[in-house]
Amino acid sequence: MSVAYNHAGPWTLDDVLALPEDNAQRVELVGGQLMMSPAPGLAHQRASHRLHNLLEQAAEAADADLEIFEGINVIVPDGLLIPDLAVVDAAAAEESGVAVSAHDVLAVVEIASPSTRVTDRKLKPSLYAAAGIEHYWRIELEPAPRLLIGRLRNGTYADLPPLLAGAVAHVDEPFPIAFDPAALVRR
Repeated sequence: MSVAYNHAGPWTLDDVLALPEDNAQRVELVGGQLMMSPAPGLAHQRASHRLHNLLEQAAEAADADLEIFEGINVIVPDGLLIPDLAVVDAAAAEESGVAVSAHDVLAVVEIASPSTRVTDRKLKPSLYAAAGIEHYWRIELEPAPRLLIGRLRNGTYADLPPLLAGAVAHVDEPFPIAFDPAALVRR
């Protein structure tokens, strides 16, 4: 069930973190304004779940002291974002409550959905870069699955060539992982 919000003036981080949980939509904060998106569709959830599992296995194989989370609150300088997946320092995650600081996040992954495509391509990369998050991945499901990887360079993400479905994508950072983007959507 969706929650109606009655609030005067700009929203603060504390205001947003005090909201009740709402599984029907994600509520993010950018510049004092709420940014809401509906719960992800099934193709998006399938891709997120599968990539989460792949990232966990790869982090464990690399003996990386990291945790992989889906849909967590990440505090950035301009508010609060909820990436589809986040790679977080394990010690920081252990100490965190309802949100983690961006400086404890090594990588974020956004899976572009019809309702979030522009936000995931334009707005969020600049906010994650301003927060100093080293790696930004975007999964595009349409017209065919592909992985786009950005590495933080001089305050912005330098994009590598897209890694397309049908070929194994090899990524070395923040830990080695290899997978075919098509595996994220196959039934």
